[in-house]
Amino acid sequence: MSNAVAVVLAAYLFGSVPTALILSHVMGRGDIRRLGDGNMGARNATRMLGWGAGAVVAGVDFSKGALAVAAARQVDAILWLPLAAGFAAVLGHDFPIWVGFRGGQGMATSLGGLSLLMPEATLWGLAAFAAAYLVTRLFDLSAGIGLGLLVFLAWRAGESTAWVAYAGSMFVLIAIKKRLDMPRRRALMDSASRRA
Repeated sequence: MSNAVAVVLAAYLFGSVPTALILSHVMGRGDIRRLGDGNMGARNATRMLGWGAGAVVAGVDFSKGALAVAAARQVDAILWLPLAAGFAAVLGHDFPIWVGFRGGQGMATSLGGLSLLMPEATLWGLAAFAAAYLVTRLFDLSAGIGLGLLVFLAWRAGESTAWVAYAGSMFVLIAIKKRLDMPRRRALMDSASRRA
């Protein structure tokens, strides 16, 4: 049990690494939480720092979830441990202890964990997200379509109830975090409009 607790704690701490914030400082742009919509994820990094930086942030944040699940599988065969580790990595990304619990919304990190738990459903979900975004150019709608399809396909494929519920909880957590971030995003937009 002590090993399981250590893996979950390590997953949270690794998830807390503020990828976009570090990169924005390295690039001389300051605190990314004061740029764009204030989000510390790949989408805001792409807008504010460019496609290359956005790809780096997405890749590292994706790896947070994937490595957490992979490490949990190596440590113990307990069914719940990969789920707990993946969830802890997402919580770390959303509420990072290193930078005052002000993080991203966890989509890339969630997909990283899901890619190991249910790779086929995750691949189709990502494809649906990309296709929907190319057509609509609406990120949130496209993400909802992709994640919704992922959960549906996992259920249809007969994945374990725990894994399907986990995938659904990731979808809900992203929506909750987005809602929690709304006051901060509004304040940033108001500040930007006053400066303009």
